Amino acid sequence: MATDSPRQATIFDVARLAGVSHQTVSRVLNDLPNVRAATRARVEDAITKLRYVPSPAARALVTRRSRTIGLITTGGAEFGPSSTLLYFNAAARDARWSVFTANMVDWDQNSVRAAIEAFLRQSVEGIAVISGYERAAEAVAGMELTIPLVVLQATPRLGLDTVGADQYGAARAAVKHLLDLGHSAVGHLAGPRDSVDAQERERGWRDELEAHGLATQLMGVGDWTPAAGHRFGLEFDLGAMTAVFVANDQMAVGLIAAITERGRTVPGDVSVVGFDDIPEAAFFAPPLTTFRQDFQRIGQDMLSTLLARINSETVEALPQSIPTLIKRASTQAPR
Repeated sequence: MATDSPRQATIFDVARLAGVSHQTVSRVLNDLPNVRAATRARVEDAITKLRYVPSPAARALVTRRSRTIGLITTGGAEFGPSSTLLYFNAAARDARWSVFTANMVDWDQNSVRAAIEAFLRQSVEGIAVISGYERAAEAVAGMELTIPLVVLQATPRLGLDTVGADQYGAARAAVKHLLDLGHSAVGHLAGPRDSVDAQERERGWRDELEAHGLATQLMGVGDWTPAAGHRFGLEFDLGAMTAVFVANDQMAVGLIAAITERGRTVPGDVSVVGFDDIPEAAFFAPPLTTFRQDFQRIGQDMLSTLLARINSETVEALPQSIPTLIKRASTQAPR
C-alpha cells in the first residue's frame, strides 16, 4: 500500500512556528535589515526544525534576485578539483545560495555554451569554474559573459578573477626538501600536459634544480592515476635517480609499488615526494612525504570572490594559499 510522502514545509509553516508574519520570514531569508536579533533567531530556529528550503524561483520573484550560482566542473575524479567542489558547495550552502552544477566531459566551445545558456535560463547571478585544465578557463572566458565569473586556476590571468594555490612555490619547496637531504639527482613524474597545476609543478621542479646548478635529467608524464606511476616506476633507470618528485599522490603510490617490485626500497634506494596529501597518504608503505593543500580555503575564497562581484563590491585578488610540507617516511638522505 502506497504511503504519502511528507509534505514539504512552506514559509507559512515557518512563520507559524516562529510566531511572526511570513513577510518577516522573507526578510530573514534574504538577509534584509530591521529584524530584531531575537526574532531572527526564532525564525532561523524554526527553519532548522522544519528543514525548510526556500524556493529560489519564488524568492527571485520577490527580490529580483535568484541567489543561484552556476558551477562548471570537469568529469574527472582528481582529488584537488573534487575537494574544492565539495568545499565550494558547503560555503554556498552556509551563505544560503543555491548551486546548479554542469559536469563537463568535453570542453569544446559548443558544450560550454550549452551549459552556460542552461544556467542563464535558470537566472544564475554568477558562474564558477572548477577545473585543473587550461582549456576550461579559456573556453568560458572567451564567451564575454555579462555576469560575474571566477575560475580555479594556479596562475593569475589578466581580466579574470582566479583563485588557487601556489603550485609553483610548493614544487620548488618539494625539490628543496630533497636537495636539503643530500639528493642531487631528482627526477619528476609530471601530470597531464594540459593541466595548469601540472605545468606549474613541473616548472617549479626545473627552476629549483637549475637554481642549484643541477640538471633536469629524468621526467615522465602521467595521467594522475596509480597506473601511470606504476608504468613510470617499471621503466625508469633506477641507477640514475636517488629521488623522484611526483605531481600527485595517486601516481606516487603506483611508483612506490613498482620500485618495490623491482627489488628496491623507498626511501632506502629512492626517496619519493607526492602532492595533495590525500587521506590514504599517511597509510602508504611507507607513509608518503607530500604537500597538503587547503582545499577548504580555496573553495571558500572562490565563493567569496564571486559573491563580491555579484554584489558589486570591491574585489581585490586574494593571496594564493600555500601548500604545506608534510614530512613522512618516504624520504631520507641518500645512501
